[in-house]
Amino acid sequence: MNPHAKLITTSSLIAGTAITISSNHWVTAWTGLEINTLAIIPLIAKSHHPRAIEAAIKYFLTQSAASALILFSSMINAWLTGQWDITQLNHPLPCLVLTTAIAIKLGLAPFHFWFPEVLQGSHLTTALLLSTLMKFPPFTLLLMTSKSLNPTLLTTLAITSMALGGWMGLNQTQTRKILAFSSISHLGWMALVIIYNPKLSLLAFLLYTVMTTAVFLSLNKIKVLKLSTMLISWTKTPALNATLMLTLLSLAGLPPLTGFSPKWLILQELTKQEMTPAATIAALLSLLSLFSYLRLAYHSTITLPPNSSNHMKMWYTHKTPSTFAAILTSLSITLLPLSPVVLTMT
Repeated sequence: MNPHAKLITTSSLIAGTAITISSNHWVTAWTGLEINTLAIIPLIAKSHHPRAIEAAIKYFLTQSAASALILFSSMINAWLTGQWDITQLNHPLPCLVLTTAIAIKLGLAPFHFWFPEVLQGSHLTTALLLSTLMKFPPFTLLLMTSKSLNPTLLTTLAITSMALGGWMGLNQTQTRKILAFSSISHLGWMALVIIYNPKLSLLAFLLYTVMTTAVFLSLNKIKVLKLSTMLISWTKTPALNATLMLTLLSLAGLPPLTGFSPKWLILQELTKQEMTPAATIAALLSLLSLFSYLRLAYHSTITLPPNSSNHMKMWYTHKTPSTFAAILTSLSITLLPLSPVVLTMT
């Protein structure tokens, strides 16, 4: 991509995100979301591959529909209450439309169908942006309106996302699709607790961002797009594959890794709110996602291919290690002892 075009898209992404998360008016928040959508589309379609073009069109259509619903819900709210303030969402009808719109933006089930396909058609770095940065502005809107949303609807969306995210990831062989369903499942955990403890939900999102960024950067480093390629990648970078396995297990939520902390705190908060059935279902559904992560971890480090692979092997070269990826991987593995400090903050 042209450096000038890359500079414009990157600055537009940063500006759109900043506008949305700092706005109090619905129109400015909607403007930021639109800037984000228009800025990411060239990054999705930059390879000019038919699948990338298809992914860009799918992303544009779904995000346009979601943005129209956000604008529609804000207009209904202004018509019924006379308020354009984001926090003044008091009528059930605009709350319902807004929840649907943000669920489409985030890829919550049952509005998740576009997300794995778009990630599959994108480059790994673009898929990283779609899984983390592009979800932050709509998630911020969900945080700001959390006190007005319908708890039953949000709980239903969250449990459905956890179930489908875990179930659909079981039979996938493409790493980007597995991480897409992982994102859907993690968003279900965040949506489940956002009404009762928004700070805890934000913490879960930040930790998910750290762990997912570490996984995507590691996969991009070893150039792995599917599980059969991952089988032979350990010979090039054994240390990176070992830390990738630990990061994947952290995403799965296994102690004593970082990913255990948000799930533990969310289950604790749900039991405090006397939502023991929801907490039990969430804990059981996390086993589905655990299988997907264990399969990835198994392919990355523990197993060897039974025969010679048909994939073209890359020459082993001593490339400079990524300091940023190393820092994120360390954070993805070692932050669990800070959970008592986090608990006092939330």
